[in-house]
Amino acid sequence: MITVKTEKEIDAMREPCAIVRDTLAYIGTKIRAGVTTQELDDLAREYIRSRGAEPSCLGYCGYPASICASVNEEVVHGIPSPDRFLKEGDIISVDLCAYKNGFHGDGARTFAVGAIDEEKQKLIRVTEECFWKAVENLRAGTPLFDIGAIVQNYAESNGFSVVREFVGHGIGREMHEDPSVPNYGKRGTGVRLRAGTVLCIEPMILAGSRFVDVLDDGWTAVTRDKKPAAHYENTVVIREDGVEILTI
Repeated sequence: MITVKTEKEIDAMREPCAIVRDTLAYIGTKIRAGVTTQELDDLAREYIRSRGAEPSCLGYCGYPASICASVNEEVVHGIPSPDRFLKEGDIISVDLCAYKNGFHGDGARTFAVGAIDEEKQKLIRVTEECFWKAVENLRAGTPLFDIGAIVQNYAESNGFSVVREFVGHGIGREMHEDPSVPNYGKRGTGVRLRAGTVLCIEPMILAGSRFVDVLDDGWTAVTRDKKPAAHYENTVVIREDGVEILTI
């Protein structure tokens, strides 16, 4: 069931969402060759807690870390490790959530490690653009699957593909709520969104084919063809005349 938030509930979500925004920005300043993904996880956990919040991912369904740190062909849910050193030319997607005031905030960004090749530059750019295209005309009354249709069309028009197995979602008192928000679909279909609905819209875009596999750790999703992937996510509120983005 899709839960429409009251203005009081949306106000309570502003702080955890701001913490997500600020944590992503902070982690972005620490990304460089030689840093381990575990170091980034430690920094994020410490920063989130310094703001009086808790990292929602830590312990979620047994997940062992505070952030997802997905490098190159890792699409989502990469587990931080002290043995995973970032290298010049890598890209890393950082996905994290914060819990405070009884609510969660969620966001993701993909960062370059030093100089990256043109394909990776374009992939990061198009992935973010997919998000902005999707919310450009989003408002109360928009059919849910318009979001994914716009993301899919824009990604594929740029020679990329979208993941089917992982989707965006509602968010609030739970980190994952209804509805699921795919990055593919047919325009004009799906439930019509109501003002006050809070969604995580998160294009996950692949440089090659759309097929992915999950590693033996049970979490890390990787592209089957080993081509790079990028991820961009914000928590947004559906309004009568547009959207309000809580993690920008």
